[in-house]
Amino acid sequence: MKKLLLFLLCPFVSAAPQKDRHVVMISLDGFPAWLFKDESLMIPNLRKLAADGAYAKAMTVSNPSITWINHTTLVTGVEPRRHGVLFNGLLVRQGPDQPPKIEQWVDKTRLVFAPTVYDLAHAAGLTTAESDWVAVTNAHTIKWSFPEIPKIGGRMERELVDCGVMEARHLDWMQLNGQRKSVTFLDNMWTRAAGEMFKKYRPNLLLYHTLNTDSTHHTYGPGSMASATALAYADRLVGDLLKAIDDSGLRDQTTIIVTSDHGFKKVTKIALPNVVLKKAGLVREQGGKVRSCDAYAMTQGGIAFVYVTDPARKAELVPRLKALYAQMEGIERVLDGAEAPSLGMPTPAENQGMGDLILYPKNGYAFRNDIGGDAAAFPSVNYAGTHGYQSSDPELDAIFIISGQGIKKGVVMERMRNLDVAPTIAQLLGLELSKPDGRVLDEVLK
Repeated sequence: MKKLLLFLLCPFVSAAPQKDRHVVMISLDGFPAWLFKDESLMIPNLRKLAADGAYAKAMTVSNPSITWINHTTLVTGVEPRRHGVLFNGLLVRQGPDQPPKIEQWVDKTRLVFAPTVYDLAHAAGLTTAESDWVAVTNAHTIKWSFPEIPKIGGRMERELVDCGVMEARHLDWMQLNGQRKSVTFLDNMWTRAAGEMFKKYRPNLLLYHTLNTDSTHHTYGPGSMASATALAYADRLVGDLLKAIDDSGLRDQTTIIVTSDHGFKKVTKIALPNVVLKKAGLVREQGGKVRSCDAYAMTQGGIAFVYVTDPARKAELVPRLKALYAQMEGIERVLDGAEAPSLGMPTPAENQGMGDLILYPKNGYAFRNDIGGDAAAFPSVNYAGTHGYQSSDPELDAIFIISGQGIKKGVVMERMRNLDVAPTIAQLLGLELSKPDGRVLDEVLK
């Protein structure tokens, strides 16, 4: 019993923490591996990092292939079945006749159920920092934080204003001079914060995330002219952070990892699974909003989870729902929630966020939550790409580059998994994750 209690209190072990080493992990949201192969892309900083170090031609991501899920896999080294994140936030049930909802900015302790590499580093006496990382709200094991939504009175926010890195008015996350900020502006702000934190505090582990590539790919589609421009801008931001690392004098002691959370697929049609429920009398709406429901679909682009809102009616309604969706336009697969472990996800009994059914769309289709109107499928307008599809789809493969201290030059991996990233970071910092689903990428380490 004492051994079990000790494991629960300390679910990881430290080897020999390396306090003179630094790891910077950069996530370029929505950068697919298939686009990295395009030699016409203007991404000189990324190309040089890959040439000076190692990279993977393809990195398999986790299901669902969504942002918060895969960022959590990157820092835990375990599948979503174990770390628990299934949405960009926490799914909350609202009662037997109401749809579930997503609460985004909940505390990390309510959302992430597996130890992270920053938890491990903190426990070993190393220092940690993040700029626009996700699923880290109030994470006490991250010492310096510049969050996705800054607070005017926040400690790091005040310091960055005081030293002139940004102005106080920049900290209104959505507005600047009365107008909505562009994602390019936000990425620049998060990059400045990351660079300043590294120069000033020299964290052993820095996690940094940009969003514009993902936003551009959703709106204009991956591989479009806008996509090429967004990727060139992301590369410039990587260059800005590399300069900050150089200015700190720590480049020779730093390992740089550049990755993405998921790839992207092009979209030509939208499918609305909740309209199917409305037509079947299982969703009642008023003014385009749900008044009450017996079942509801929570969609994430290339995947949807369907919930029976009253658990007492599952046996009655699940077979009916399967039959409805088997006939719906744009549906490729209808899976029972009990089949989720085959995709690395938990069953409904293991995690209340898992749907009773899992829907995957056909190629070219994406899901949305809308319930207005009678059409369950129609051509896409102002939405040209998405993710969420099965991670076995090669278009969902992500990028992975690792370069700098402790890394061999010239290693090219055909394929790896994003499960392998956290164990490798731990190894670089002289730490050891306990029982990860991934492995240390020994082939890239000196």
